[in-house]
Amino acid sequence: MCLAIPGRVEEIGEENGLRMGRVNFGGVVKKVCLEYVPEVEVGDYTVVHVGFGISKVDEETAKQTLEDFRAMGILEEELGET
Repeated sequence: MCLAIPGRVEEIGEENGLRMGRVNFGGVVKKVCLEYVPEVEVGDYTVVHVGFGISKVDEETAKQTLEDFRAMGILEEELGET
């Protein structure tokens, strides 16, 4: 299963000509391509699918979604945590 997961952008930079960011998914930090969401800035939340930011989302929605995924036991599975 591959869900889109919201995360908070902690840092933005460039890597090999691509806009990349460090995104925090409720404690798990991953490197994410932000090319498709040029409007996203540090501190914003973005929905991430297979390593790509695909949309900007508000903080309340992001936190509720993370909480729901964690309660269902699928957050760790999606983020590769055991």
